[in-house]
Amino acid sequence: MTTDEESREHPPRSWWAFAFYLPAESAYARVKVWRRLQDIGAVSFKKALYLLPENPETLEDLEWTLKEVTSAGGQGVIFSASVVEGLSDGDLAALFDAAREAQYQELAGEVRKALGNMDRTRSRPTSVEVAEQVVQFRERLTAIEGIDFFQANGREQVQALIDTLESRGRESASSEEQVAATTESHSALAGRTWVTRANIHVDRMASAWLIRRSIDPAARFKFVTDRNYRPEPGELRFDMFNAEYTHDAERCTFEVLLDLIAEPDAGLRRIADIVHDLDLRDHKYQRPEAAGVKVMLDGLAANHERDEDRIAQASSLFEALYKSFTKVRA
Repeated sequence: MTTDEESREHPPRSWWAFAFYLPAESAYARVKVWRRLQDIGAVSFKKALYLLPENPETLEDLEWTLKEVTSAGGQGVIFSASVVEGLSDGDLAALFDAAREAQYQELAGEVRKALGNMDRTRSRPTSVEVAEQVVQFRERLTAIEGIDFFQANGREQVQALIDTLESRGRESASSEEQVAATTESHSALAGRTWVTRANIHVDRMASAWLIRRSIDPAARFKFVTDRNYRPEPGELRFDMFNAEYTHDAERCTFEVLLDLIAEPDAGLRRIADIVHDLDLRDHKYQRPEAAGVKVMLDGLAANHERDEDRIAQASSLFEALYKSFTKVRA
């Protein structure tokens, strides 16, 4: 007749039993031995014996422990034992499971705390710090798994929590990289010559205004007719074939340039909607101001042949439009 514990697929087995004695004055050695027994996964039985499942690896672990005991002036013995009466193998296996489940739960609590720290607004850990925590947590999980002789509950939960922390860390790293890239890009873009096609109109007019207003206040502009123009040192191309900044999928150049601004406000986004619809003509946003802006830009282009003049006049128009979108209404 089998017990409930034995039905948990813990077959009858033999065990290594370890007993030791250390002199009373060897307090440090006692703590050291106790910690080693914890590390190798041994469980205490009746505070007299330490048990491990019988196999060559666990025997080697106990032999090293015995060596530490004798080196500290103590004595110990390792012997093979089988349960005869009083406890089943399942009962003993449950002792190991309880010890491992406690370790899994402790580790899970620490991972949850780390996840909670990522939600703080102040003193939030960096992505590098999170990555280091993930490595440490995985190492600890691997160590517990190495002495989890009977597959105790809790491992999958810890694994899922660590995976979540790692994913959050990657998201944080991506966010940090975006901020760093924005800062670096602004520094790298300072004082450049921005090249675009001659005879500029809606998207190029608006983009030139945005460049000088929010990206490169010292920007100079150059207008070319060669579709395959190759930039010279210090030049960046926009809104033209193979340009560094030009249409991207379903976005106009103005929208692409807006990515260079860390936190574009509602006014810039609203102008981006207008430029998008006028340039791509897909009526995606349908801003009511779009028709009036088109009439003004068409007239401006008709009155000024020089692209430099078009930029100057269009910049005044877009600046006024921006202020109308962002001013505080009473």
